Amino acid sequence: MATQWTRRQFMAALAATGLSVPMPGLMAAPGGKAITRPIPSSGESLPVIGMGTWRTFNVGGDQHLVRERTEVLKTFFESGGTLVDSSPMYGSADDVMGEALDTLNAHDQVFAANKIWTSDGGATREQDGASRRKWSIERFDLQQVHNLVAWEPHLETLKQMKADGDIRYLGITTSHGRRHRDLAQIMEQEPLDFVQLTYNVLDREAEQRLLPLAKERGIAVIVNRPFQGGSLFRRYQSEPLPGWAAEAGCGNWAEFFLKFIVSHPAVTCAIPATTKVKHMEENMGAQYGDLPDEQQRRRMADYVAGL
Repeated sequence: MATQWTRRQFMAALAATGLSVPMPGLMAAPGGKAITRPIPSSGESLPVIGMGTWRTFNVGGDQHLVRERTEVLKTFFESGGTLVDSSPMYGSADDVMGEALDTLNAHDQVFAANKIWTSDGGATREQDGASRRKWSIERFDLQQVHNLVAWEPHLETLKQMKADGDIRYLGITTSHGRRHRDLAQIMEQEPLDFVQLTYNVLDREAEQRLLPLAKERGIAVIVNRPFQGGSLFRRYQSEPLPGWAAEAGCGNWAEFFLKFIVSHPAVTCAIPATTKVKHMEENMGAQYGDLPDEQQRRRMADYVAGL
């Protein structure tokens, strides 16, 4: 019997051969070819801008808001995005994501990333299954231990789930700088595919140890809180972009903040969250065009620090 390939599997196979084919509803995007980075453990390519759901998709059963979030997700896919990250911690986000994917018939377009968030170290598979049912998918591409909660038993189960084909990749996350030392120790000892951490133009502690360690160990990096939960816009949106921003490939503050992050050689993907289609369009512009070089990155950080 012939093998039935999904659209995502087909695109992944093309990427492995260095080829690309535009596909309706998936590859329509601004600015030409999307910037991608390889997942070190497999070589599979990911677009450098993903999507987070923290706060933004926790809208309960409000159907007006669910429709709005569905439009945000539609814009994300149409702009070339694939990786969407959620967690049981995020209230109704998993339910809303499942409804949006059903509405868009987009299950084959998403690189589905979720988290295990429970202090019960024996509930890994149960929580994974509950989240899968909400998303209406057969398995998550990436399953992560959220904020190191009961990480040892959860990670052991995730290793077995990966071996069994129940997930494709495993990882661990933190959004707390105080856990960076713990995360570094885990990265040094465990066979992780991904880590997720906070990094942005102001929160740069990860540059000291975690990002170099990820590069050394061949671990993909997902960056959360790229806008400091929106505070970077509240703080700097009224300020002008520097006149040289275009030289670094930046046409607005969203691109400025995101391109600073994804231009770091250890970063695989950043996951900004938004409730607005217009803001999603601005975010997705960051994975097209040029990325700043190291000299421009230093200039960007210095400019923001001096405002």
